[in-house]
Amino acid sequence: MSLPAEFHEIAKRVNNWGRWGADDEIGTLNLITDEVVREAAAEVRTGRRVPLALPLRQDGVQTGMIPGRVNPLHVMVQINQELFGPGTVACSDDAVTMGLQAATHWDALTHVSHSGRLYNGRPADTITAHGGAEFSGIDTARHIASRGVLLDVARTRGTDRLDGGHAVTPEDLDAAEEFAGTRVRAGDIVLVRTGQIQAYLAGDKHGYAFPSPGLSIRTPEWFHARDVAAVANDTLTFEMFPPEIEDLWLPVHALHLVEMGMPQGQNWNLEELSTACGETGRYAFLLSAMPEPFVGATGSPVAPVALL
Repeated sequence: MSLPAEFHEIAKRVNNWGRWGADDEIGTLNLITDEVVREAAAEVRTGRRVPLALPLRQDGVQTGMIPGRVNPLHVMVQINQELFGPGTVACSDDAVTMGLQAATHWDALTHVSHSGRLYNGRPADTITAHGGAEFSGIDTARHIASRGVLLDVARTRGTDRLDGGHAVTPEDLDAAEEFAGTRVRAGDIVLVRTGQIQAYLAGDKHGYAFPSPGLSIRTPEWFHARDVAAVANDTLTFEMFPPEIEDLWLPVHALHLVEMGMPQGQNWNLEELSTACGETGRYAFLLSAMPEPFVGATGSPVAPVALL
């Protein structure tokens, strides 16, 4: 089944192909300039550091819904092994097997394709089994640090957690921006809180996955108009699940990653940040969120930190 006309109309309005040149691989991360980062550093007032990543654990958020996206399997490969003989210094080492998008992560621009194309019009078949992504792998998304803005949609609407069937709209984002008392500007990284991750933190990972609130297909135009560099939220699927439009799966992924060239993140724990921002009345901060530079990968775990 082909994508509907509504999708293609939005795609034309938010498309960034060629905006930073035919060879560009990083899309909206071009908007994070040195000046943007200098201004972001000025948001640090108290030095408080708020971690936003979920712990990497075998009993993680993945339920098996997506084949191969396994929770971290951590094993010890040596324990107190005296490498140079009895009485010498002993070492312990570990190894891990996991899906790169198993927990708190960034999606690379190559994470999804549509109509046989990736960001900037590159063919989807440039992703191969042995080489991974030839272009726009997560290793090209270096230096993701900028001004972060928390749009706390749940708190703005007077609730701890949005209902599972709630599609976050541009009107929700406008209201949360007004609630935050700051204007989202070019080069910002926007974090959208729904409160959905509370289900996982309470031990209900199936309830966390489904049904889930998420970003509406109408929101990419909001991010495009403000020249947002990247966006992340506190849900498993980022957009509504089940989908907002019946049988239209992952349209927001395709609009963000393919059309706009804008990275997006999922499974970010925004609960402590919501509390901190509420206590200080400040919803902007310096955000450091560097992906692990796996060459050719279509996503990466990340351990983001907000500095207030």
